[in-house]
Amino acid sequence: MTEAKFNILHEPWILVADLSGNIMEMSVLDAFEHAHELKQVSGELPTQDIAVIRFLLAVLYAVYQREDCDGKVSGIDEPRQALDRWIGIWGRGRFNTEQISRYLRKYEDRFFLVHPDRPFYQVNFSDGTEFRASKLIGELSESSNKPRLFSVRTGHGRDSISYPEAVRWLLYLNSYDDTSSKPTRGLNLPSVGAGWLGKLGLVYAEGSNLFETLMLNFVLLDMNEMPFSDGHACWEDQVRSEERVEIPVPDNPLELLTLQSRRVLLSRDTEGIVGYRLLGGDVFQKENAFIEQMTIWRRDKTSGDFRPKRHDPSRALWRDYSALMSRDERGLQPGVVRWISLLQREHALPQHMLKFRTASVSYGDKDFFVDDVFEDSISLNMHLLAKLGEEWNGRIDDVLVKTDKCVRELGKFVIDLLKSAGNSEEKNYEGASAAVRERAYFALDEPFRRWLESIDPERDNIGTKMKGWLGVMENLVVGIGEKCLMDASEKSIVGKDMKNNAVFWFGQFRNMVYRTILGE
Repeated sequence: MTEAKFNILHEPWILVADLSGNIMEMSVLDAFEHAHELKQVSGELPTQDIAVIRFLLAVLYAVYQREDCDGKVSGIDEPRQALDRWIGIWGRGRFNTEQISRYLRKYEDRFFLVHPDRPFYQVNFSDGTEFRASKLIGELSESSNKPRLFSVRTGHGRDSISYPEAVRWLLYLNSYDDTSSKPTRGLNLPSVGAGWLGKLGLVYAEGSNLFETLMLNFVLLDMNEMPFSDGHACWEDQVRSEERVEIPVPDNPLELLTLQSRRVLLSRDTEGIVGYRLLGGDVFQKENAFIEQMTIWRRDKTSGDFRPKRHDPSRALWRDYSALMSRDERGLQPGVVRWISLLQREHALPQHMLKFRTASVSYGDKDFFVDDVFEDSISLNMHLLAKLGEEWNGRIDDVLVKTDKCVRELGKFVIDLLKSAGNSEEKNYEGASAAVRERAYFALDEPFRRWLESIDPERDNIGTKMKGWLGVMENLVVGIGEKCLMDASEKSIVGKDMKNNAVFWFGQFRNMVYRTILGE
């Protein structure tokens, strides 16, 4: 009989940074006890960090949806009750760890990484696709038959990992796994796709410490500003072992945050975890899955359904500002943004800057393998999330539309330069245009972030502020166009005639930028 080993409630495994930047490992109970003294979760990858954060959030839902912050048993039936409960916890500035510990200890035997019957986030089974430890490690994420030529780890560090690290990667795997596992032969089963977080345009709020980060993402009202129903965390329920089970869209955060999108069983030797078996787990339709609070949405023009909008690794988060802050009938705010906006209206948060972060995976070949892991963030004034910020957000959307149009005009100008030089190879056009557009967005990136951070709706004049950005943008974009003109070939400068040469096309480009800024 397998001996129970490594209880994550008591054994250190969560990598965290304290307020001085020192990195250490903590158990679940210690992380909650010291959350107000810690800067952040600080694991191997930003995607791993958010997987850990969502696990910790599930614990908060299991405790505080059922008890108030004084430990009195009380569900949440009304919106006012949800807000008062959140405000009560926030006002204390730290978690009631005795209350959290009391809840978790009821399920203590469900939190052993190694256990004869109920290993944490695992299922006992003998089928499935077998992988080595190197596939579990998100930094490597290599397949069994295509190892990386140049790896960040070598030797024993690839073949076996410690129990603490295995817990972190287990949560990551359940959240972001690719589609390389095979179903049991002979079964007509649904496709599970990538792990749930891999399907999202994930966005979350970051506070000044771990307590604030958890609380800012602890959303207690749905999109209709009504309380969520209570549910069951995976450690509270019977383990489902069937592979590739299509389930209804969860109607509560607990079931979503502890979704078992994969059936996993870790393999170990005397020194650590050496591999794992894997099958597809629970899956549901992503359309209109509004229980998810941490994603940007896009609306399908044909069906009208909302789907998570995956992040483009080549596109900075600020360029999706309208999707992040959208309030009209064409868009849908991420739940965490909507929640913080509501807290602002309640005057529950201090008036300071707020940071939104992304943590995403890009996949290759129909999500069959992980191609890259990336992150981004933007900081903005809290007032932009309050009623005062509504007009500001509309105007920011407007200047971003103008910015995109000016960058497109720059791309068209480069194509005109190629044509005026007699280059008739259309295959070269888009490559050259894309390269200069990327160059422009790179040049605009840091200035826009600084400009956005500088906005204070209480003090600034909205017209003056918008003109300030458009002026910066015009100088940068036209400046890149001028450099392209200077680098143009003699053949392009001379051109075919007075209306088909580099100088003429630059004048046309500069005029279009000017007209765009004026809104013509």
